[in-house]
Amino acid sequence: MATQYVTCPNCQSQNPGNFQTCTNCGMSLSSFNQGPMQPGPGYGAQTLQGADKKIAAGICGILLGGLGIHKFVLGYQQEGLIYLGMFAAAFVIAIITCGIGSVLFLIPSVLGLVEGIIYLTKSDEEFVQTYVINKKPWF
Repeated sequence: MATQYVTCPNCQSQNPGNFQTCTNCGMSLSSFNQGPMQPGPGYGAQTLQGADKKIAAGICGILLGGLGIHKFVLGYQQEGLIYLGMFAAAFVIAIITCGIGSVLFLIPSVLGLVEGIIYLTKSDEEFVQTYVINKKPWF
């Protein structure tokens, strides 16, 4: 059985049903109907479908951008494989050139860093619209 509460019409605070006056503002509650406690503003607010990927993709882009993990988080397998290919090619070139070509590692890493920052700076609505609904794979 739910505990009965009364919402004060003056300050909107919830008070137990057996109280005669509001605990917040002191207004008389005896003439108001009792009912189950109502959630406050923002309680149970729905999140956008796909907005939960924003932080994961952003952090993966910043930390593991060169490997393209952020693309896999968003469900872009082809783009993620392109990042992995760039990383693997840079690795092979770095080995063949005895480390001189290791600067090529910066290309996918910087791209991932930029994309991660872009993901995190967008609002949830913009992120979902751009990357979940419209499926924009690059920047």
